[in-house]
Amino acid sequence: MNPKYLRLAALIVIVMIIGGGIGWYQSVEADSTSTPGNIDDPIVTKSYVDQNVAKLVAEEIEKLGSGGSGASAKLEVVTVPWGSKVIVEDGGELIVRSGKAVAYSTDKNGLSDMTDGLDIAPGKPVAANHLILFPRGGRGVEADPKQTKGLIVLVRGEYILEN
Repeated sequence: MNPKYLRLAALIVIVMIIGGGIGWYQSVEADSTSTPGNIDDPIVTKSYVDQNVAKLVAEEIEKLGSGGSGASAKLEVVTVPWGSKVIVEDGGELIVRSGKAVAYSTDKNGLSDMTDGLDIAPGKPVAANHLILFPRGGRGVEADPKQTKGLIVLVRGEYILEN
């Protein structure tokens, strides 16, 4: 074999070995790089994310504890004497627990029965244990004129007892 071709073959083999070594090294290096979200991730650190998440959680807990808009977040038990009516303010909720109630409104619009998904017209009966929503103030419930007892209701939000 010609020494010129022998040198060329040796050079090709050396280049292939060096190229293979570089390729192998890069694949090993790629396997050991950090994965996204890991503490070694160069984009953000875990402590940075933990710190910001803790801050956001604390802000949300503070919002929940403050009650938000100032309206009562708890249900309040209200006894409505016969002949009186309970008028609930905007966005209030009511549940009739005892007695027979009828819807009251100063206009033709009624109350929203969230349990059945119905609109209760003024003067129509309000079912017991149904969640009633008051989208506007000036609406409420009163004891059915056909009975002699009052009502016991649960109210969330501001309300007025009116004779």
